[in-house]
Amino acid sequence: MEKKEYSLEIGGKTLTAEFNDWADQANGSVLLRYGNSAVLATAVMGGQTDKDYFPLTVEYEEKFYAVGAILGSRFVRREGRPSDEAVLSGRIVDRTIRPLFPKGLKREVQVVISVISIEDYDTDILAVNAASLALATSDIPWNGPVSAVRIGVEAEKDDFIVNPTYGQRQDELPPKARMDLTVSGRDGMVNMIEVNAREVSENVVSAGLLRASEEIEKIQAWQKEIVAERGAVKQKFTVPSVSSEISALFETFVAPKLAGLGGPERQANGAGKTDKRGINGLKSEWMAHVAEKLPDEKPHTADGHFEQKMDEYVHELAIKEGRRVDGRALDEIRHLFAQAGGISPIIHGTGLFYRGQTHVLAAVTLGGPGDSLLVDTIEFQDKKKTFMLHYNFPPFSVGEAGRVGGFNRRQIGHGALAEKSLRAVLPPKETFPYTVRIVADCLASNGSTSMASVCAGTIALMDAGVPITRPVAGIAMGMMSDAEAGVYKVLTDIQGPEDHHGDMDFKVAGTSEGITGVQMDVKVDGVPLKVLNEAFEQAKKARLQILEVITKEISAPRADISPRAPKILTTHVQVDQIGLVIGPGGKTINGIKDSTKCDDISIEEDGTIFITGKLGTAEAALKEITDLTREYQVGERFDGEVTRMMDFGAFVKIGPNTEGLVHVSEVAPFRIDRISDALKVGDVVPVVLKEIDEKGRYNLSIKAADPEFAARKGIAPSEGGGGNYGRAKHGNERRNRRF
Repeated sequence: MEKKEYSLEIGGKTLTAEFNDWADQANGSVLLRYGNSAVLATAVMGGQTDKDYFPLTVEYEEKFYAVGAILGSRFVRREGRPSDEAVLSGRIVDRTIRPLFPKGLKREVQVVISVISIEDYDTDILAVNAASLALATSDIPWNGPVSAVRIGVEAEKDDFIVNPTYGQRQDELPPKARMDLTVSGRDGMVNMIEVNAREVSENVVSAGLLRASEEIEKIQAWQKEIVAERGAVKQKFTVPSVSSEISALFETFVAPKLAGLGGPERQANGAGKTDKRGINGLKSEWMAHVAEKLPDEKPHTADGHFEQKMDEYVHELAIKEGRRVDGRALDEIRHLFAQAGGISPIIHGTGLFYRGQTHVLAAVTLGGPGDSLLVDTIEFQDKKKTFMLHYNFPPFSVGEAGRVGGFNRRQIGHGALAEKSLRAVLPPKETFPYTVRIVADCLASNGSTSMASVCAGTIALMDAGVPITRPVAGIAMGMMSDAEAGVYKVLTDIQGPEDHHGDMDFKVAGTSEGITGVQMDVKVDGVPLKVLNEAFEQAKKARLQILEVITKEISAPRADISPRAPKILTTHVQVDQIGLVIGPGGKTINGIKDSTKCDDISIEEDGTIFITGKLGTAEAALKEITDLTREYQVGERFDGEVTRMMDFGAFVKIGPNTEGLVHVSEVAPFRIDRISDALKVGDVVPVVLKEIDEKGRYNLSIKAADPEFAARKGIAPSEGGGGNYGRAKHGNERRNRRF
């Protein structure tokens, strides 16, 4: 086997790239290691296609052997579809490398990331750097390399951590962490950002980006040295040109109509994505006109030329005229609307949010801890997830007919962004032990449904009575740029055409106190840090404006949760009592569920018990568990049922699984001959716990609990001598042997 290694110290650990002949049929490949985590990246380019888009696919492959485990069900041990975490990691790679391919490339390119091993460090950062090296050293046309790094922030010291471990950054952010920042970039520019934060300021994020850029430049220099030594000669690629006929036809048919696309009247008339007078309508006219006038031209050629011209048009409109295709100012938000509740009395909480032609309905469902999602992936085994946001994007939301149901990578990515943006304001499990599920249904889409899902989701949470710390809002920022002239224009609340033809999609979510989530990708080589700082400030202004609309509709979480939501009661038992509550094979706990009709009983490792049920059922189950696990104290009084009779006394039940002995001498203040003269099975009698002996047995007394009991029952004193007590003495010895 042939191999050569290159190493770099980054974040206190060694990053090692190994070039070997493992995948020598691929155009490019590399094995990248960091700590005990490693990935293999391969890049392959296929033949030319007639598609009207660039067919790039990025696959992030997880195998359970990477953690030394055999997971899955008993019947299926082979890996199935990618986990959500794998999809999100693949999207990070895709969003980083895609802008660096030459415009107009239509050949199939596939990048496959195979996780070889994983331990302390997440392999998504490794995947970006490995994909970059595989592409940069291959003969595939690509304007790399590009590098990635993760930055964490500790709460106590406010220090940055380069490439933090899983223990230092988790999905929910551990108590000592305030921010988890993932950044990709090159040559002082940033082209991909992911942020999961706990209400950090824009200044903290900006400082984190600056720190990340410093580390990225180290990795860039290292990659460039490797490429200079072993990089293959790139295949030649020439940007396809259009015929003079297509170009002339566009100038005569489309160009005169562009002036009518932008202007105040467009906004006043509600023009938007589906407006036949807008860009989409103009494109339909253009394609039909080309088919009529130039029937020999391929449709994808006419389509590509139109898209290129629209890119130029929206850029020129923003950069030179300070206008947008719908007539808004660059920092102007479209019309906002918020509604809390009022959809259905059955749903636990609902939120309806409009931002222009983007409309999202969010519905909250509350469940018990037993409704949590069990996550079982190579990164997280047996992890319980108690907050979920599921994002749906049906075809009717964009005025199209198509497949309904299921999900794709885009839906998983948008849902994950909205979920992490809201997670920071959720109450702790100790005070609100519910499992919370939000379903965000996009009803109409014209720009950033993910940020609208954040807004609708926070409204629904408050309507459901979930005690969030503060409401969250999100906004999508855009950019039109002329890199050669060094001109950049930041746009607030981008809609469809500005997202499609613009240079940046920069989503920022947060509260009035700080940022909770960020996601950015670009269509250019990168964005300067100074432009991102401007975008952050502009996004904050927009976020506060949206929050004002939301809090005007619902200012705080409702005082109570929906009466249709289950009730959760909490208690705590000693760790050594957990087995007592569960019982052999779950017999005891299942018996409590059956007898009380409660929905669920969940027991944590520390002895915390959550009881979920409708009104009355949870209380009944709590009483049974409390009675079952209570620690009895000498002097406590009970009314217990006689369960067994012995010569020396009677056993009385004082708890669900607890009984004690009433010795014959403890029935009355005088001597009686036989216990059967005073008691029988089924009698309910008052007793006091007189003693807990050295073996933990309970000795009870009726006469101490009620001295008049014998008189009321008509129990007469014994007329004999001490034979009665003699029998009792020998009976007590027999009782001790039986115990």
